[in-house]
Amino acid sequence: MPVAYVLVPPGATAKTLTAEFARYLGIPTTTRMTQAQITEAVCHTYNTVGVQLVLIDEIHRLNPRTTTGAQAADLLKDLTERIRATFVYAGIDVTATPLFSGVRGAQLAGRATLIDCGPLPARHGQARPFTDVITDLENALDLHHHRPGTLPRHAAYLHQRTAGRIGSLTRLIRQAAINDGTERITKKTLEAIQLDHLAEQHRRPHTRRPSTPA
Repeated sequence: MPVAYVLVPPGATAKTLTAEFARYLGIPTTTRMTQAQITEAVCHTYNTVGVQLVLIDEIHRLNPRTTTGAQAADLLKDLTERIRATFVYAGIDVTATPLFSGVRGAQLAGRATLIDCGPLPARHGQARPFTDVITDLENALDLHHHRPGTLPRHAAYLHQRTAGRIGSLTRLIRQAAINDGTERITKKTLEAIQLDHLAEQHRRPHTRRPSTPA
């Protein structure tokens, strides 16, 4: 098990965060177990199965300025020292949150390199990363009548439509796949899908739809 994925729960405490680490690998826990016991089981199991990368998502939910948030931040520091793996924290506007401020924030900031992630570009030098993602998504489709290569041919349209956001792209393709029951996706099918507000803001003016609160 080389990679582990942990989602920070809302209002995370040290114990609930530890429980998320345990849940991902199916480590059995009981309500009677202390946080120290769960932590010990997590560290032992993660090292035993050879986890090399731990991805912690929604890290912006942690607030080290609160008592519970400070305990959760201390737990992460402890886990990074006891689990033989690289830790990657993913979140939204983390530099604008208390995550990197104060004593505990400084400890985290001193152990992490900040990587700014924006929308995926249509081109990066000679590479076309957005088209590569579209190709991978199309290859994963299980549609009986879909013609391979259709979605990569519409890469420019899809990038304009989603502004390069992977979440918007996957949502668009997923909805198009089940939209009309034809077992295929065409540009007409894609046009019929209404996406999230951020994506719709980037549509061409003559294709935008009237906004209706929902």
